[in-house]
Amino acid sequence: MSRATVATIHLGALRRNLARVRDLARGAKVMAVVKADGYGHGLERVARALSDADAFGVAALGDGLRLRAAGVANRVVVLSGPDEPADLAEFRRLQLDAVIHHDEQLRWLEGDRDPRPLRIWLKVDTGMHRLGFDPGAAASAGARLRALSNVRAEIVSMTHFAASDEFDNPMTAAQIAAFEAATAGLPGAHALANSAGLLGWPGAQAEWVRVGGLLYGLSVVAGKSGGDLGFEPGMTLSARLISIKTVRAGETIGYAATWRCPEDMPIGVASIGYGDGYPRSVASGTPVLINGQRAQIVGRVSMDLVTIDLRGIGAQLGDRVVLWGRGLPVEEIARHATTISYDLTCGMTKRVLFVEDNE
Repeated sequence: MSRATVATIHLGALRRNLARVRDLARGAKVMAVVKADGYGHGLERVARALSDADAFGVAALGDGLRLRAAGVANRVVVLSGPDEPADLAEFRRLQLDAVIHHDEQLRWLEGDRDPRPLRIWLKVDTGMHRLGFDPGAAASAGARLRALSNVRAEIVSMTHFAASDEFDNPMTAAQIAAFEAATAGLPGAHALANSAGLLGWPGAQAEWVRVGGLLYGLSVVAGKSGGDLGFEPGMTLSARLISIKTVRAGETIGYAATWRCPEDMPIGVASIGYGDGYPRSVASGTPVLINGQRAQIVGRVSMDLVTIDLRGIGAQLGDRVVLWGRGLPVEEIARHATTISYDLTCGMTKRVLFVEDNE
């Protein structure tokens, strides 16, 4: 193998994370959100690992097609619903649930002549202001849906929180209250809690929870890692040391000469860069693990390579370098990159080799 940049997906960890979500959900059904290619972990492999989920949540119809092509029989909810009237036939063919969030989609259903009933989720916009009916229109939209013979009687009402990861922010409580008022006269189950809602907002517990990041061991709370919250990383990203050299005091490292050696010192080069999805934005001082020991990136990340300060490490050519995952929380790297952990795991490119383990 000419390049050894590997994302190891820990299937056992994914399953244990789902089990912990179930414990926290206190009997609610669990929608496992697998959009963005399973948060970068691989849609089909994640679905296989999380086959005990009550449903999968995806962003688009194409993801539902991929899951059905892979033989996944679980309930699949397309969170953006149909994009055009012709999509309704595909929803039926693939037996997908549709989230209805605006009046045009409702009119498509009212004009649809296929009698086979669809599973529908009604989305209410309680403050996120992306998708969803205005709370004042929710009762009318629900009544129109219930009047249709091509819609199953059990309609789930749902909303999405804007700031549930801030446990002292009153916005979530206001959204819960707005949702309860908007859906007071609507029969059927409710779905409010996302990952952060599950952790921090007991009032958001309902018949369904909709969980993404926690399933992959990703933190949804600022200043915490997934491990701090009791979840295991689903991905470990690693590369190999392909060069070790001594660079003299006063010499600079990498593009734009942004880091200068304070002494004669060993510099390692690892086979990973922004061409693999490792963030170019990380600065010198960003940690990596080599043989369980912390080392630091020095100089700029380039397309194919990173340079590492090996002082005190005792590293050898070919040693494994962990960029994030077990032993090194991805949230720590995200802070150095001024982004969030989701952005990093979703950013892996085709050049990275994905392997699975059951640990």
